[in-house]
Amino acid sequence: MSYRSPMATEPAKARAREIIDAAAEIFQQRGYADTSVQDVASAVGILKGSLYYYIDSKEDLLFRVLEDVHEDARHLLDEVAAMDAPPLERLAAYLRGHVEFNLRNLAKVAVYYHDFGLLAPERREEIIEQRKQYEHCVVGLIEEAQAAGEVDPALDAHVAAYSALGMVNWTYTWYRPRRGESQSEIADLIADIIVGGLRAAGRG
Repeated sequence: MSYRSPMATEPAKARAREIIDAAAEIFQQRGYADTSVQDVASAVGILKGSLYYYIDSKEDLLFRVLEDVHEDARHLLDEVAAMDAPPLERLAAYLRGHVEFNLRNLAKVAVYYHDFGLLAPERREEIIEQRKQYEHCVVGLIEEAQAAGEVDPALDAHVAAYSALGMVNWTYTWYRPRRGESQSEIADLIADIIVGGLRAAGRG
C-alpha cells in the first residue's frame, strides 16, 4: 500500500493501515456507493479533514483497499516462484496460500471482487492487469506440469486455471469463521481437490 509521504512515520503508517482496514469493512457491509468518507473517518475516530492526509478521495480509498490485496498476493507469487519443487507442488502451495489469504481477509477480498468495477477506467484497467498476473501464474504451472508428464497434455490449461481460480476465489462468499474450524485444513482440502483433479483429468 502506498502512502502520501515516503518519509511517513511508523505511527502514520499504522494509522493508514487502520484506515484501509476500516474502509474495507464498511465497504463490504454497506456497499461502496452507500459509504461516505465521513463514515470511514468516524470508524477510526478522526476528523473527516484529517482523513485527507492519507487519501485524495473516496475512490482513492477504494483503490488503496484493492492495492492492499494485490500487494499481499504479489508476495505469494514471489514465494512460489522461488520454490525448488515440481510444478504441481508449487501450484498446490500457491492455491493453499491464496485460500488462506482469502479466509483471513474476507472483507477486503469481497470488496476486491465486487467493487473494482466502480473505479475510474484507468484504475480499473490497472486492477484487471494485476489479476492477469495470477491467471498467468496458474496457467504456467499447469503447462509446466503437462510438459513434465504430471497432467494430460490434451487438457486446456486456461480452462483448468480459470476453474481452479474460480473455486479458490469463491471461498469468500461462503466461508464464515467457526470455532474449531482450521483455515489451513480448508486450504489443504481445496488444493488437494484441484491438484488431484488435474492429475486425474483426461486419464479415465
